[in-house]
Amino acid sequence: MNDLAPLLTPEGRALLDAVRGTAPADELAVATRLRRDHPAGLVSAALGQARLRQRAEAKFGAEDAGRMFFTPNGVEQSTRASVAAYRAGRLRDLGVTSVADLCCGIGGDAVALARAGIRVLAVDRDPLTAAVARANADALGLAGLMEVREADVTEVDTAGYDAVFVDPARRGGRGRIFDPEAYSPPLSWAVQAALRAPHAALKVAPGIPHEAVPEGAEAEWISDGGDVKEAVLWFGTEPGAVRATLLPGPRTLLGRGLPDPAVRPVGRYLYEPDGAVIRSHLVAEVAEAVGGGLIDATIAYITGDDLRPTPFATPYEITDRLPFNVKKLKALLRQREVGVLTVKKRGSAVEPEELRRKVKPQGPNAATVFLTRVRGAPTMLVGHPL
Repeated sequence: MNDLAPLLTPEGRALLDAVRGTAPADELAVATRLRRDHPAGLVSAALGQARLRQRAEAKFGAEDAGRMFFTPNGVEQSTRASVAAYRAGRLRDLGVTSVADLCCGIGGDAVALARAGIRVLAVDRDPLTAAVARANADALGLAGLMEVREADVTEVDTAGYDAVFVDPARRGGRGRIFDPEAYSPPLSWAVQAALRAPHAALKVAPGIPHEAVPEGAEAEWISDGGDVKEAVLWFGTEPGAVRATLLPGPRTLLGRGLPDPAVRPVGRYLYEPDGAVIRSHLVAEVAEAVGGGLIDATIAYITGDDLRPTPFATPYEITDRLPFNVKKLKALLRQREVGVLTVKKRGSAVEPEELRRKVKPQGPNAATVFLTRVRGAPTMLVGHPL
């Protein structure tokens, strides 16, 4: 899809309605039928857009995805709607009424900002991407709050806006980019843009090293449904603060600068911290909340003798502890009639599927096995979630 305009015509929109929900196996037959009355290129574009809309449902929901327009990169790189809505809510609560959204992509973040009642200037240098963002503003009835501009973000004057939001490109020709200075634009440029506004939010990869967080920024790691989605560097909020936020909720854990938890013997319960907690280095805060310690100085599993539920970690009751030995594990699972086996690993080179293939679980019961280290020793902990 190199030209969006034909899909925005009455004929294009009618075709989009006609191909809505087309299964991959039916595409050839549908295309053959529609090409009798419509240009082949337009039919192909409509079918391609239908596929993208189906993929986008996981991020945007069926209702919005069914009305929006996408590019392949736009579906892949856009923010999940729940995360964008949370971020927009934080900006609104800060009193922000206008935002310059730089590197707006297909407009997913701009849509969330506009729905929060915030006026948005959405900027992208790619002509097709900007056109898609503009079409999405129209499709969702937000054109009154979203101005979409095709421009180089480094040349945009953001004076007069309450906040700047920057989502640099973090993919290149060889895949993901891990060096923040290799982002497009680089993180250093984004920080300078942020410092020129009263408030700012910079979206970065969740794997950003803590030492790369600029001085004066608040760093927040966000997970949705247990999956870490992004890190955000906030300016104009709480300089130096570190937090983990879990969606839905939101539930936020604020760092207090606690020292690393002590290593202690494995107790009755094991707590698996949410990925946002681990990325934000706030395992100590969770350990204190549950009255536990670490099973190993290098492993982010918390153990304790008491069950103290927390939204920031999943608790498991541990029934067995074994040195790493596949034969012993297989015998134990056979004795317990375990047929549904969940394998988790941290600090182990063994792949879950490989272990599952070797132990061949059979039976009506379920169990979870953790492949990990306990005080440096390869260990298998067997239990079940609570």
